[in-house]
Amino acid sequence: MFTGIVTAIGVIRAMEADGQGMRLSIGRQSGALDLAQCAEGDSISVSGACLTMLQPDAQGFAADVSSETLSATTLGKKRPGDRVNLELAMRASDRLGGHLVSGHVDAAVALKAIREDGQARHLAFELPESLARYVSRKGSVCLDGVSLTVNEVRADAFEVCVIPHTLEATTLGALEVGDPVNFEVDMVARYLERLVQK
Repeated sequence: MFTGIVTAIGVIRAMEADGQGMRLSIGRQSGALDLAQCAEGDSISVSGACLTMLQPDAQGFAADVSSETLSATTLGKKRPGDRVNLELAMRASDRLGGHLVSGHVDAAVALKAIREDGQARHLAFELPESLARYVSRKGSVCLDGVSLTVNEVRADAFEVCVIPHTLEATTLGALEVGDPVNFEVDMVARYLERLVQK
């Protein structure tokens, strides 16, 4: 479980095919993530996808990515040198600064439009019809591992406003129109739907 509060930016150092899956090698580029305190088997969010750390040390870690995760996320389209958002799994004693995030990506969605608003930036993303019922104005979404509040919802798109700190501390500030991001809907909305169905 994660909160969607990114603590570091990592960089993909290497990608090695492993059958239908892939092994990633990721190094810490910036931020407050102390990888020296991590143990093999710890969960980590890599741009919103929950992965298992292998061989962690102060410089970075490796992670195996299944074919399912490669097909459902943007990780399979990354290349060595690309940056990724990192967050360790939350502890029971942690502050919940964002919202509850599972790290199970629902879809990769493309950035449709960028609108500057002073130093903040409004980002509009495509909204798959199958996930539209989980997205509501003032509700939460997770984009590339970042917890954000939805400002506007249209038939085929939703918009978030990203403040300057988040633009600088995550990879969202480098997005261009057409770029895909990993998208996870609010798990509370998903569970509420299931309860109502029962």
